[in-house]
Amino acid sequence: MRLTGRTPTGIDLLLRPLTLSDRDTFQAVRRANAAWLEPWDATSPDPDAPGRSFEDLVEQYEADGRLGRALPLVIEVRGRLVGQLSMGSIVLGSFRSCYAGYWVSRAVAGQLVTPTALALAGDHLLGRVGLHRIEVNIRPENTASLAVVRKLGFRHEGLRPRYLHIAGEWRDHLSYALTTEDLGGETLLERLSRLVGAGSGAAEPSNHSSQQSLPRHTEGGPASDGDAHLPS
Repeated sequence: MRLTGRTPTGIDLLLRPLTLSDRDTFQAVRRANAAWLEPWDATSPDPDAPGRSFEDLVEQYEADGRLGRALPLVIEVRGRLVGQLSMGSIVLGSFRSCYAGYWVSRAVAGQLVTPTALALAGDHLLGRVGLHRIEVNIRPENTASLAVVRKLGFRHEGLRPRYLHIAGEWRDHLSYALTTEDLGGETLLERLSRLVGAGSGAAEPSNHSSQQSLPRHTEGGPASDGDAHLPS
């Protein structure tokens, strides 16, 4: 699975699967952004839980992708790996829903990379795959990730108390969602361009005093649940 697109400001993106050959680059990006991402990474409530290797991570992603349970992709800008997007818990049948998680390097924050990546993957899942709903759960302190869902017009659905284990504690999250009815015939990419053009915020906040890497969804140190996190 490879998805390509362009931000409203003209930056070309490629979304593609993580591979074993990405190991050095992936780990280097995570190390370089440790201060930016690690405080918001999902953690295991079991202090004795074993860590996962990069190879384990790739194997899990490949298995989940083959079974249609998830769409885990890395984000490339100008041929450089700069982040990760995970569309997880994909369910068909009468539910037809999934959740999204993401993180990007601080070097590309504020350039509409994250909302464009989410729009590309969302359009694929809502269109070709036939999903009805996408959900994103974000810590209330994560202003940059809140800006991502605002730029795409996600609907606020309330607070989820003690939703996810992060940095040693069960943390509250705000829940946002979007359904096909919300789009009114638009694609997510079209919606992003319209809302950004209408002045809803042409740039993501670059000062992430409290960020969460993909709401939590990163693996740098792979999180024990395999998700990525939300700094955008």
